[in-house]
Amino acid sequence: MQKSLTVLLVGSLFLAGCNSRLNPATWFGAGRSVAVSADAAANPLIPQRAGLFSRPDPVAVDRSERIAAVSELVIDREPGGAIIRATGLGVRQGAFEARLAPANPDLLPEDGALTFDFLVVYPQNPTPVGTDMSRRVTAAFTVTNQQLQGVRAIRVRGAQNMQEARR
Repeated sequence: MQKSLTVLLVGSLFLAGCNSRLNPATWFGAGRSVAVSADAAANPLIPQRAGLFSRPDPVAVDRSERIAAVSELVIDREPGGAIIRATGLGVRQGAFEARLAPANPDLLPEDGALTFDFLVVYPQNPTPVGTDMSRRVTAAFTVTNQQLQGVRAIRVRGAQNMQEARR
């Protein structure tokens, strides 16, 4: 037993020291850059549909719409920027995926103002109107000091009104 262990240990040290194909440390070698084909750019976790009975992927439809009314707008200054927080009332209960979407995707101020749309998605099934408290939705957006340069006002638009905060 001791003799076979010694032979195994000496053999392992010998293989580790040489640059042969038997050495597991040299099986893969160093990384190198390889061009990517169009097929390799696809997500490997999503199966590719091909064949006689395959259906085309449904087109994603954006069902978001502006919230009915914006009731509150608060700008919280933070180190390095600000957090824009808006609260609004939906038309009915069940609004979800609330977000403040910049009217200008580049976040460039127009006439010294940053404008956001307060967007929500309502369930497809009818839901009750309910009380104001049950329809209240809050969304936030973070901006940096660089994005705030030259901005004198921040506006959040709803379907019926708009709230504005000025410096």
